Amino acid sequence: MNPAIETASVKVMRSHDYCHFEVSLSSSSANTPELVDELRKTAARLADKAVSQYCIAKANASRLLSEKYERAAVVARVMRIREISAGDRTVNQQAELKAFDDEKWSESRAYGYEDEWSDDQDN
Repeated sequence: MNPAIETASVKVMRSHDYCHFEVSLSSSSANTPELVDELRKTAARLADKAVSQYCIAKANASRLLSEKYERAAVVARVMRIREISAGDRTVNQQAELKAFDDEKWSESRAYGYEDEWSDDQDN
């Protein structure tokens, strides 16, 4: 005979890259083994999503760090171009300034943990 379930609590832990991700969920309406299993699956999906977001954020941070050193030379070149009056700049210099400004805007759009997962990816 199975005991009656009044409340359920599940905890899912994931270890990735020396980091630990833990999701705990509880429900007073999960009163069957099937509903408790669904609660566990939901917690597992959330933990997997946290690992995925961590990987993206880590890759972004690594990319930004490596670009920091490359960027120093570009910034110096852009500062020299900005010292030239707008009418005296070559087409290539104007294009370089535009590309630099566009890149600054793109960097401000770093990963923000938007909910990019669809229901298809959860299965």
